[in-house]
Amino acid sequence: MANPRFGRLLTAMVTPFTPDLELDLPRAGALASRLLDEGSEALVVCGTTGESPTVFYDQKLELFRAVLDTVGDRAPVIANVGDNCTADSVEFARKATSLGVDAIMCVVPYYNKPPQEGIYRHFRSIAEAVDVPVLLYNIPGRCVVNMTAETTLRLANDVENIVGVKEASGDLAQIARIVQGAPEGFEVLSGDDEMTLPMMGVGCTGVISVASHVAGPQTREMVEAHASGDHTRALSLHLHLLPLFKSLFMTANPIMVKDALAQCGFPVGTCRLPLVPPTPEQSAELGRVLEHLGLL
Repeated sequence: MANPRFGRLLTAMVTPFTPDLELDLPRAGALASRLLDEGSEALVVCGTTGESPTVFYDQKLELFRAVLDTVGDRAPVIANVGDNCTADSVEFARKATSLGVDAIMCVVPYYNKPPQEGIYRHFRSIAEAVDVPVLLYNIPGRCVVNMTAETTLRLANDVENIVGVKEASGDLAQIARIVQGAPEGFEVLSGDDEMTLPMMGVGCTGVISVASHVAGPQTREMVEAHASGDHTRALSLHLHLLPLFKSLFMTANPIMVKDALAQCGFPVGTCRLPLVPPTPEQSAELGRVLEHLGLL
């Protein structure tokens, strides 16, 4: 795809907190600007990396407003609105879109383990309640249930404003089936930095990245190199960044990426419980990787 709707490098933005773990909205605005300055083409706000399970609805709306006010027309702002209750998700999606976000993202319902028909109806209900583009998010490692290629394609074909999926299943065969069967204009984005290059190899358009918080220019160059046909350069960058991709996920995300930002001189606070700061050993290991890659 020559011109992906939201670009090739989207960042799943962390949520900055003050020392007492309240929202740090000025820092959120500063982070949004920093990410765009370093190559991100769109921002996903309050997804998993943004600690969505511990940022409640009213706080999410505050965060969306703060990022929108900062970003303006520079880049699309995509609000994560998905929950495991369809009615709540529909209501919150309407509130989020009323603020002027450019799109919304919704995750497969977690914990209640819906069958594929339930997943289909959940996403269709949300998408039909709003008039902005909708990204689906499939991450069975967190949601337990995998959204199959058949369900994704059914939604892509049946619901006009469902325009893409963030795929973090790690199943390249499933991802290839989605790419092959998708209607024109439907995009598949990697939900895992480490899988971005293999996924682009089967037709994905780019990545919703975590590593771009500290390696934005390099990640942008990697996806652009692959898209332009310079596969040797793309592979070289992928292998160069692979230690970072791995170290950012040595424990639950976003523990390590928040630590990485602090080590790189842009602290955004720690995580809310039940997430905890990294151990000294984890932080030191990450520091060695950052130093090796010249990111400190």
